Amino acid sequence: MSNATTTDLYAVADFCLIPIGTGDSSVAEYIAECHTVLEKSGLKFKWVRDKPGFVYTVVHALRNNQLLEGPWSEVSKAIHDCHAAVHAMGAPRVATDIRIGTRTDRGVIPGDGNDHKLRRVEEILAKKAYAR
Repeated sequence: MSNATTTDLYAVADFCLIPIGTGDSSVAEYIAECHTVLEKSGLKFKWVRDKPGFVYTVVHALRNNQLLEGPWSEVSKAIHDCHAAVHAMGAPRVATDIRIGTRTDRGVIPGDGNDHKLRRVEEILAKKAYAR
């Protein structure tokens, strides 16, 4: 078990950034800018689009989510930097839904937090399908 009080917790985050008041019904340019910010952060991330059959659309129901993982402070900074970049593009308001998970009961291999969760769900679904 890690000592959460003296080390940066490893965080697995799911967030959906929503530019508000842009005067345009499309937010694609803003989301693309956030994507660029995340690439520069060096953290592992994945963009989850809402498409049928993709397990994360069941687990994480918001559309255009970013799944991000790394040290808590770096994950928080990356989300902050996405906000700052979207404001710099002219969005007067930005709303973000964020879910962050941490665990101290066992180690998490850096960069494998979200992938591990997805593999576990796929294994369970495969066993259920095989049992039918």
